[in-house]
Formats: sequence, structure tokens, C-alpha cells
Amino acid sequence: MAYEFLTTRREGAVEHLTLNRPDVRNAFNEHVIAELTEWASRTREAAARHDIRAVVMAGAGKTFCAGADVTWMSQTVHYTEGENLRDALAMSRMFAAINELPVAVIGRIQGAALGGGAGLAAVCDIVVAEDTAVFGFTETKLGILPAVISPFALAKIGPAAARALFLTGARFSAARAKEIGLVHDVVAATELDAAVNRYVQELLSAGPEAVAAAKALIPAVWGRPIADAMPITAAAIAARRVSREGQEGLRAFLEKRKPAWIKDTEATKDATG
Repeated sequence: MAYEFLTTRREGAVEHLTLNRPDVRNAFNEHVIAELTEWASRTREAAARHDIRAVVMAGAGKTFCAGADVTWMSQTVHYTEGENLRDALAMSRMFAAINELPVAVIGRIQGAALGGGAGLAAVCDIVVAEDTAVFGFTETKLGILPAVISPFALAKIGPAAARALFLTGARFSAARAKEIGLVHDVVAATELDAAVNRYVQELLSAGPEAVAAAKALIPAVWGRPIADAMPITAAAIAARRVSREGQEGLRAFLEKRKPAWIKDTEATKDATG
């Protein structure tokens, strides 16, 4: 599908998604939100077929995403509370759709990730940022708040960091973002693509169904008492051990050979050049 504000490119089983509004620093508006939601739906279907096993999310130009579009914000000033509620729910559904994709999403962040852009970083499973990138939950500077992105940001950075960053709206460095768990790797701009590719290769070496199950396990277990988590974790590993993929992975290890999913990835890579 062709998008107006996004570009997509497939390399084997890796989907490259780029926010493509560099003239406004890849800012959100209602059209970007709709396209990202549609993209997430299509990606979920492709992931179920194992056509997509990893996603790299990037921003065109010098900035990953600067948050909300100024023109869009000027329109929302005149919205009723009900109209604002409609827009907020649409954005919430977009973030949730990306967050719940059954494949790993890698954020490739340069320049800045502010407001909703920081929210996108929060729904990425792995975030690689250039060392000069700037982050911020900047909504309070506009008299509003980072409400829609808060469930996803809190899951990454926790309430202690959120108290300081949500309330002040202060911008912070990539190094600080790594300290609080929003970012996983900070590298020089010249090393950004190589660092992203290292994570891609690690993901492609793992079983696709196991990756999806591991991603689903985290929210299922997080915050539960150990006694409550035990039945969930026991059932999860038991199911994986008897699954076709689990059996293949264990047998490949014991037989000292590559599992089928690595062979399939290599075959696809050779076929596509």
C-alpha cells in the first residue's frame, strides 16, 4: 500500500518504516496517525505469516519525530472536548497497535524525539539513538500533558523518572534516556545504521514465534506477584517446548546445526540479493 506520509521498504523479513514529513520534522497529525494505525494492522497480518520478523522505525531528514504538528495543534484549539477525546483515542489506538505488534520494533533515532516522538520511542522494543539526539516529554510546556503516551512511557522509564520528566517537560540527552531505560544503545551518528543492523541480525537468529511469545510474556508477568506469575510462566515454557518451532530449535541445538528459521532467512537473503 502507498502512503502519503510514510515510506516502507522490505529487505527480506525486515520491514523498514520511515516517517516521511521532514519539512515539519516528521510531526504527527491526524493523517499520520491514521496511516501508522493502518500500517500496524497490515504488519500484524504479515508477521502472523512470518513475512515480517523485525521492524526498523526511522524518521526522514534530521529529526526522528518532533511531536505534534503545529498546524494540527492550531486546529485542535477550536475543538470541543468531545472532538479532542476522539483524536486522543485515535492516537491511543495507534500507539497500542504498534506496541502490541508480535515482532520486535527497533527505533532508529536521530535529532530529536519529543512529545509523541518520545512516545514512539517508548513503544519500540529496542531503541538505538545517536549520541546527540534529544528527548523530551514536553507537553507541560504547552499547558497540556503526556497523557496518551503515559502507559507506554511509564512501562519503560518507571514512575520516578516520569515524575521529573513529565512534570517539568524538560528535554534530556540520549545518555540520560539510556539511563532511564527509554533508549538501549547510544552511538555516534556514523555508527547508527550498523548498531541497528546488529540488533536486526540478533532478532533474525531467534525463532519468530518465540520472539512474539517473549514479547507477550513481558506485560503478562510484569508487576504480578511471583505466585501469580508462576502458572503463566510455566504454561508459557511448556507450550513452547512442545511447539513445532520449539522442537526444531532444541533438536537443532542438540544436533549442532542451524534451526530452520535461520536457514529460511539465509535463503531469502540470497534470493533477494
